[in-house]
This record gives sequence, C-alpha cells and structure tokens, in this order.
Amino acid sequence: MKKLLMLVVMALAITGSGFAAEMVSTYKIAAYVDVESAKSKLSAEGFEVVGTLKATDAGTTILYTNAAMKAEAAKENRAFNAVGRILVDDERKQISIANPLYFGAAFMQKDFKQSASLKVLNSLKKAFGSLKDSEDAWDAKGLANYHFMMGMPYYEDMDTVGSGSTADLVAKAKAAKGTVVQVGADRYVAFVELDKRTSGFVKKIGSQNGEILPYAVLIEGGQAKALNAKYYIAISYPLLTMTEFMGISTVPDAITKGLQKIFK
Repeated sequence: MKKLLMLVVMALAITGSGFAAEMVSTYKIAAYVDVESAKSKLSAEGFEVVGTLKATDAGTTILYTNAAMKAEAAKENRAFNAVGRILVDDERKQISIANPLYFGAAFMQKDFKQSASLKVLNSLKKAFGSLKDSEDAWDAKGLANYHFMMGMPYYEDMDTVGSGSTADLVAKAKAAKGTVVQVGADRYVAFVELDKRTSGFVKKIGSQNGEILPYAVLIEGGQAKALNAKYYIAISYPLLTMTEFMGISTVPDAITKGLQKIFK
C-alpha cells in the first residue's frame, strides 16, 4: 500500500493532473498454463510466436507478433513495439502479459493509437481468458514522457550499441543466438541474452516481471539502438524505489557494455 500511494503521488507530480488520472497496469495477469499451451493459445488467435527464453529460474518469456503489430511499429524508433512479451511464471503459477496499452503508449510516443493496442489486448483476452491488472501501474498521460526522476533518460535517449550495414548488424545478433524479427524493409528488432551476471538483476528486483528479458535492440538506418537501461528497467518496474534502483546501480552500464560487445 505504501508503494501504491507513492506511485500515485509521483504520477500526480509529473502530470499535474487531478486525482482522477487514469492509471494503466504495466502487466495483465492470467491463469497459469505451461509454455507449450501458451504458445498454442497465441497461435490460435493469429499471433506468431517468434521466440522463447528462460528469462529467470522462475519462468520463460514468450515473444509474439503479428502482421498488424509489425505494420503499426514500422516507423523510425518505434519497432520495439512490434513484438509483445509474455512470462510463463512457474514460481507464482501465473501468466504475466506485458500490457499492450501500457508499453504501446510508452514505445509509440506521438504515434500511439489506442485502438491498435486495444485490438492486440482483446485478442490476448480471447487467448488467455480473464485478465487481472498487476499492482505495477502508471498514469496513462505520463507514459510517453516517462522517466524515473529528474536527470534520468527518456524513451528517446537510446544507446547506440553498434553501427554498420543492416545485414551486418542482423548477422551479429544472430551470431549471438538472438531472435531477430523483421519489421520493415530496413528495420529489425533483435532480442539478445545478457550474460548471467548482468541478467541476475531481475531476480534481485522482482522475477514476477521477468519478461523484461531478453533485451531488445532496434536495427535500422545503419545503427543498432537499445533503450537506455535506466529507462527500460524503471518503466518495466514502475514501483521500483530509489533504494531498490541504487541496489542495481552497476547494471545499466553492464547492459550497455554487453550489447556493445555483441554488435562491435
């Protein structure tokens, strides 16, 4: 409750809006099924499962997309939203779905169309049944301009972790055993594993949000770009306190260096 009250205060301070500000849950929680059943449910609703990763000891991330999601995100700096994430949480016996409305508003910025994200969410409801809101949430109006606190990065403050031809960067992602999804003629999003020491931060701050991994890298225009980890971790864990964030203070730089090593 204390964290929730803190969240409301922070949201009001950032947006300057009244108490009636609309909160959007970061994740949607569904009844537990195993990985193969979850993949089948996604396929039955027209989604393409493009990858899976044992994100933590507690669960597996499933990456999914469809033609409409890719078409909507086929714009400069928007392809992160072309692929959705689901965590099959074996520890808590639940399915945690990255909310398309939440991450759509954050990742699509001025190009966000609520109707497109709602269409994805409705298909997920058909696939998994009743969905509950997670405790993690943020003010809908504040998502496009989200940052953890003053002086911290925004969505657009991406890290360039490599440069070269698109074909060369895609090849490097594949060589690192990454999952690569083509979003446009010269636009891809790659999902790569972090080393075990770096990825351990998820267990420290909450494996219930383990679908934060694998880490996404946007490849377009001769560059490999990643969301600044200080932004991506914070928006994926909106209830994270400053003390908790400081407990993983070395992780953002470690993520950047790890990605640079893959795309050097």
